[in-house]
Amino acid sequence: MITESLNKIINEIPSNVKLIAISKTKSKEEILEAYGHGQRIFGENKVQEMTEKYSSLPKDIKWHMVGHVQSNKIKYMAPYVDLIHGIDSFKSIRTINKEGEKNNRIIKCLLQLKISSESTKFGLEIDELEKIIQSPEYKKLSFVKVCGIMAMASFTTDLELVREEFNIASKLYNRIKKVNSDFQILSMGMSNDYKIAIEAGSNMIRIGSLIFGSRN
Repeated sequence: MITESLNKIINEIPSNVKLIAISKTKSKEEILEAYGHGQRIFGENKVQEMTEKYSSLPKDIKWHMVGHVQSNKIKYMAPYVDLIHGIDSFKSIRTINKEGEKNNRIIKCLLQLKISSESTKFGLEIDELEKIIQSPEYKKLSFVKVCGIMAMASFTTDLELVREEFNIASKLYNRIKKVNSDFQILSMGMSNDYKIAIEAGSNMIRIGSLIFGSRN
């Protein structure tokens, strides 16, 4: 089932869109099935679980942290994480830079933009996000690289609202990209709304339940 589901999504998304298979709570056997079909990028939302999987699964897997990130957990994934999606404070950026320096590697991350009014959603306001990447302090940091924006739309059946929210993120991303060559990733869209996200310009989608089935 995993192979069939993965194949269906891969065949229908544009070639410029990267697929992150969200494997949180899923077994190593399930991940290996997707891996056997060519999937190499997996997303987790808990550092301990991701680190355990990193330790025992093939080393050419790229691990993405897609959950809300606590600064005190960054050190555990700093040696290997490929991309951190949900950064919403300068404090976390400073910590990533510090841990990147310790591990002698540049750690890539995305700034999470708050586009939904839902209280459960984290993220920066537009002016806060722009202030971070324009700040002289950020420009001096050598071991962290902000590569773009991550955004989560409202969980709703109102597809027009979802489209409006994604378009807010897309406009900001395109505006920044014109003056900042580091901006290459717009990560938005999950199992329930990824087609709308792609229409709005997303080039990275995070799909879990459509690949692995519903979580326990």
